[in-house]
Amino acid sequence: MPETSTPATSDPVITAVVAMTPSGVIGRDGTMPWRLRQDLQRFKKMTMGGVLVMGRKTFDSIGRALPGRRTIVVSRQPGLSYDGVEVASSPDAALQMGGQSAIYVVGGAEIYRQLIDRCDQIYLTRVLSGVRGDTELELDVSEFRTMEQFRVPAGPADAVPTEFFRMVRHRRSENS
Repeated sequence: MPETSTPATSDPVITAVVAMTPSGVIGRDGTMPWRLRQDLQRFKKMTMGGVLVMGRKTFDSIGRALPGRRTIVVSRQPGLSYDGVEVASSPDAALQMGGQSAIYVVGGAEIYRQLIDRCDQIYLTRVLSGVRGDTELELDVSEFRTMEQFRVPAGPADAVPTEFFRMVRHRRSENS
């Protein structure tokens, strides 16, 4: 797995980790509508030791804090608590809580929409499927440069083939 590049400032690297079809489907009925063991293994390796930022619905679909990673769930619901999980009242609060650790934004659609402009890089798995879903994401990657891209054929525990992209945000000018 490629190393995460560090920005020139002391700010933490914020990475969006997204799996989606070419048409933008990221979920159906509160789950991912595909089975991709190789992608889940890559996700684990990429995020181990980091901070996962996710919405409540995404956390509910996982059902537990993932081992070896700090989990911050974003929810406006007062008094919400989960074992082994921190709860933030907003995406900005979640990023502040993440401190200087590597931060991985892992969904759902609304959290991606609110934080994509803050992300330094995107790890995108393009799920090569026409599966339909009820949760979609339009991901504008025009401010990102593809640093790595490779195709992953479907393995024995994978429903479909995928393409993996590692994209890094173009450097922002001092005047922007």
